[in-house]
Amino acid sequence: MKIAFLYSSKNGVASSLNEHCLREKREEDDPPPDWLAECDSDETLLAIEQALGERHDVFPIEADEDAYNRLKKLRPDLVFNIAERLVGPSRESHIPTICEILNIPYTGSDPLTLGICLDKSRAKEILSFHKIPTPAFCVVEPGRPIPEKITLPAIVKPLYEGSSKGIRNDSVVTNGDELEARVREVHALYREPAIVERFLRGREFTVGVLGNPPNLEILPIVEIDHSRLPADANPIYSYEAKWVWDRPEQPLEIFRCPAQVDDRLKAKIESIVRRACEVLRIRDWCRLDIRLDERGEPNILEINPLPGILPNPEDNSCLPEAARTAGYSYSALLHRVVEEAGARYGIKNAKRKHPRRDCVQRI
Repeated sequence: MKIAFLYSSKNGVASSLNEHCLREKREEDDPPPDWLAECDSDETLLAIEQALGERHDVFPIEADEDAYNRLKKLRPDLVFNIAERLVGPSRESHIPTICEILNIPYTGSDPLTLGICLDKSRAKEILSFHKIPTPAFCVVEPGRPIPEKITLPAIVKPLYEGSSKGIRNDSVVTNGDELEARVREVHALYREPAIVERFLRGREFTVGVLGNPPNLEILPIVEIDHSRLPADANPIYSYEAKWVWDRPEQPLEIFRCPAQVDDRLKAKIESIVRRACEVLRIRDWCRLDIRLDERGEPNILEINPLPGILPNPEDNSCLPEAARTAGYSYSALLHRVVEEAGARYGIKNAKRKHPRRDCVQRI
């Protein structure tokens, strides 16, 4: 099968960022230090290419402004999509939208689901409507006052970012001054609304999912072990925890997988994960972040329908960690996603193995 592999590399997005800043007349501003956190390294991109190339002819394509024309010319059987793009609340929807315009099948959720899940407030509104537990929140638009009735402690985040972008160790606020400072900082750095969410003090988990409702495979639950963080750190999986304190040469042993949870809690977590995937129409794969409230009840924090898939165990990437615990190799995880997408579209050769392994081709 001919697969186009659509991605957002750090170098490619950095180039687009420079052009964007010039167009927006922001050349005097420095972007936030975590601006490229969602983008993939060359090592990750090569690992994905090689894994997909075990069974298919692979054509890597940077998800830049030329992607449409490249896809239109190539006409692949399937797009394997991990593209994050750069700017705006709908940026993760760009490549799936192009695929739908060109009538090309693609892996993962559709543009609407990707846009809803990236905008944390929209996802939480839908979860709340369906009575799926999620922490209370409010959205503060730039230039607007902060509502007076906010329960503290709270956690302040950019409204539509991923990979812990904008979630720093000081994002947990305990008084009005801290709240004001953090909200204004999000507005200034990310030029987007801030979401202020009630901070839950309980255990934190992340849950990987493969497949499509009603046939979902819920992978072993991963617990984020806050005791592994520095002594003065807030108990959150912050940008510092992911990218500063945790380094490949000195990994932070922060994951427990499978998480040590009793049958009752495991069933509750899996139930809300399954319900969330169904109501948000998640496709093929996803990762959901969960935290317990003061009563020990699981709440959904965020839904990640474009989950990170760093290849090496020392990189502490949650979905591959859960997949390894379930018995998947890195290649098998990616092939499973291709097979799920192929089944949705009725692509008969999605599981067909090719004898060649050197079939990665750049266009």
